Amino acid sequence: MAIAEKLKRRNKIKLRIRRNITGTSERPRLTVYRSNKEIYAQAVDDVNNKSIIQVGSLNLKTDSLKNKIEQAELVGKAFAEKAAEAGINKVVFDRNGYLYHGRVKALADALRDAGIKF
Repeated sequence: MAIAEKLKRRNKIKLRIRRNITGTSERPRLTVYRSNKEIYAQAVDDVNNKSIIQVGSLNLKTDSLKNKIEQAELVGKAFAEKAAEAGINKVVFDRNGYLYHGRVKALADALRDAGIKF
């Protein structure tokens, strides 16, 4: 499958998901971006068009990480800590067109373990 076709397919899935998901200030949309090396999570208030919290594995770099799934778990824990400081305990999960397995699932499980409710 060519890269352009993959991106088209992901964008179709992304738009289908976003049709039904919106974030508010009480329950923001938690969107995930996954690159080849890094993973990022961001809480967005769609009503006011503001980003509330953002955490990425690029900022949390340590040498003790063995694989990308561990990176995703660390990002989830760091996001949960920042969310607790901001008073957020409920979010709407937006997987951003990615399949719910691997790094995306690891990030979501880490958030649930830390007390964030979807």
